[in-house]
Formats: sequence, C-alpha cells, structure tokens
Amino acid sequence: MMNSRISIIIALSCIMITSIRAYDPDALQDLCVADKSHGTKLNGFPCKETLNITESDFFFAGISKPAVINSTMGSAVTGANVEKIPGLNTLSVSLARIDYAPGGLNPPHTHPRATEVVYVLEGELEVGFITTANKLFTKTIKIGEVFVFPRGLVHFQKNNGKSPASVLSAFNSQLPGTVSVAATLFAAEPALPEDVLTKTFQVGSKMVDKIKERLATKK
Repeated sequence: MMNSRISIIIALSCIMITSIRAYDPDALQDLCVADKSHGTKLNGFPCKETLNITESDFFFAGISKPAVINSTMGSAVTGANVEKIPGLNTLSVSLARIDYAPGGLNPPHTHPRATEVVYVLEGELEVGFITTANKLFTKTIKIGEVFVFPRGLVHFQKNNGKSPASVLSAFNSQLPGTVSVAATLFAAEPALPEDVLTKTFQVGSKMVDKIKERLATKK
C-alpha cells in the first residue's frame, strides 16, 4: 500500500513540476545524458554519444530506503539529481529523500534554481518558509500530506516527534542547488569579513568565533 502511494505521488509530482515553466534550459532533443567525464564546462552537462547511453543512466536506487543519519543536525539528504542520474540532464526535474531522527532539523536554506514540493513518507514535521517581506508561513504536516517551498525562499523542516520521519522532495530543476544560511555566512572560504558579521548580527567578535567553531565541528 505504501509503495503504491509513493509511486503515485512521484508520478504526480513529476507531472506537476514539468507542466509549469521550467527554470532549466529546454531540451532540444529526446535525450542528452550527462557526460560528466567531458572537460567542457556548460550551463548543464555535455551530451553523451547516443551509442554510449545505457539503462543505468536513467536509474538510481539511493532513495529506496532511509539514509544513515550521522549529522549533528539529525537529518540526512539523499539527492536524486543529474549528478546521480545522468539521464536527467536537460529534463528540468529531480528528487531528493530527506530523513530525520527524532528532533532532527533540516536547517534554514534556499534552493536558488528550483521550487520544492515535499511529500511526507513517514512521521510528522513542522515546516515553513519566509518571504522577502519577512512573513513566516509554517505548518505541521504528516504522512500523505504535501507542502510547497517557493523557489529561492529560505525554508526549513523540523521533526518535533519522538520517532523518525522522512519526506520525498521534488524539484523543477535537474540540479536545484542548496544554500545553507548558517554555513554561507559563517563557514565561507575565504571567510566573510568579521566586521560584516558582527555588525549584521549586532554581536561581538567572540560570539562570531564561537559560531564558526561550532559549525567547523559539524563538517
């Protein structure tokens, strides 16, 4: 029953996402399987020679079961994008599975190239996003329910329950990208000037250093 429901939501998510305007370039041929060994850099990947394409270019089993969660945030993201499935190149769609330990958090982040739709496979989550007007939209979602995070807006998911949770995420990009708010500001290389951080957050340099140290231990 669960497998049937997962299959249906994957199909519906893909249809919905690809039916709206895609943010990736449109495909100009039936197939453009990513040739990641090619040295040429493009907005995407060069196409493999047709004779070198196989069924495995369109297959990935990595989201079929829960991931091992070993991060201090208590969550694990398993992407099913063009980096894992070369056949997604130019198709403007990808998936991800996110697993959460009890109390686990997928911390505030954005996807600069895609809208995200999450479908709850297991458990219950508090989710939300913040608009450019600083308005928070938040809701608790449970098994079988869906929530949308608009493209480019800061969002999060938190498992407040006492049991594991997981979601399936669909994106209208072959490689949506992820920008973590905390890591971007406090763990950039080279580092963001300290006076920028202290003035932005109205804190002293010791507090900034403490945050950087904590983030460094979580890598």
